[in-house]
Amino acid sequence: MKTRKLGPHLAVSIVGLGCMGMSHAYGGQDEQESIRTLHRAIDLGVTFFDTAEVYGPFQNEILVGKALKPYRDKVVIATKFGFRIDTSKRGADAMSGVDSRPEHVREVAEASLKRLGVEVIDLFYQHRVDPQVPVEDTVGAMADLVKEGKVRALGLSEAGATHIRRAHAVHPISALQSEYSLWTRDPEGEILDTCRELSIGFVPFSPLGRGFLTGKIQKPEDFGSEDFRRTLPRFSPENMAANASLVKLLEETAATKGVTAAQLALAWVLHQGDFIVPIPGARKIAHLEQNVAAADIALSPDEFKTLGDLLAPEKFAGKRYGDAAMSLTKR
Repeated sequence: MKTRKLGPHLAVSIVGLGCMGMSHAYGGQDEQESIRTLHRAIDLGVTFFDTAEVYGPFQNEILVGKALKPYRDKVVIATKFGFRIDTSKRGADAMSGVDSRPEHVREVAEASLKRLGVEVIDLFYQHRVDPQVPVEDTVGAMADLVKEGKVRALGLSEAGATHIRRAHAVHPISALQSEYSLWTRDPEGEILDTCRELSIGFVPFSPLGRGFLTGKIQKPEDFGSEDFRRTLPRFSPENMAANASLVKLLEETAATKGVTAAQLALAWVLHQGDFIVPIPGARKIAHLEQNVAAADIALSPDEFKTLGDLLAPEKFAGKRYGDAAMSLTKR
């Protein structure tokens, strides 16, 4: 598989794998099935795997570490910190605010190293900006972990341009992870321009619109009862119905190229620049294989522009998060 750079030092597969859904948010799945999917990713040339302490919480890091242990020297493992976690609760309910205090950064890093079963975290992200803690203090603590050999590279998630610049002034930031897809383009403009300027890799999560852009999700009943998409404004019955015609256009356009809607949506993201490495989630091997194949789809400049215009984000109904979650983005 082709590779791309995240910052100056991390070389990763052009398509990574977001592992959250194997343990968190979308209902999870059998551990052995998840391990088979992770091992198939290795076979296909995927070298970049994304997890976080809050996924589960904790269970996803344990799963990823266990599955990738035989391949440790071949993979780049990214994890994230930044939430207070109520250990008496599961899933999204376990998040009880943000916490990026320096002492908490170190506590989480030590715990993540143990759960992952590794000696060094390849890419360590601040999961969300903490308005109560200066980013200089947080990144200073993260930089100390680099000096100690416990972390290789630093990242941010859902941060705004000012926060990125302040963080980068303390220690080089290798990657910014934020939601980005045909229907979510918040990073365009200042944020992506800042990443280009500072040679920071950009890692889109949910590049397939949390599955909606695949065309396989039609109504909320297609989700399990514990699927957190049921809480998102874009996945209300009214908004899903309103957005269905746009996904139909995507499917029709994809058919003219002999690819799936998911592959075309992912190819569009990949064509945004060679500093971009999306991490679509995949619990099933068939979906993983489909996503990896998208890396070989070529789009002409006209096709790229036409697709972007056809599915312009202002045409979609509903916000990507509720107000509380949106308040934690682009700070």
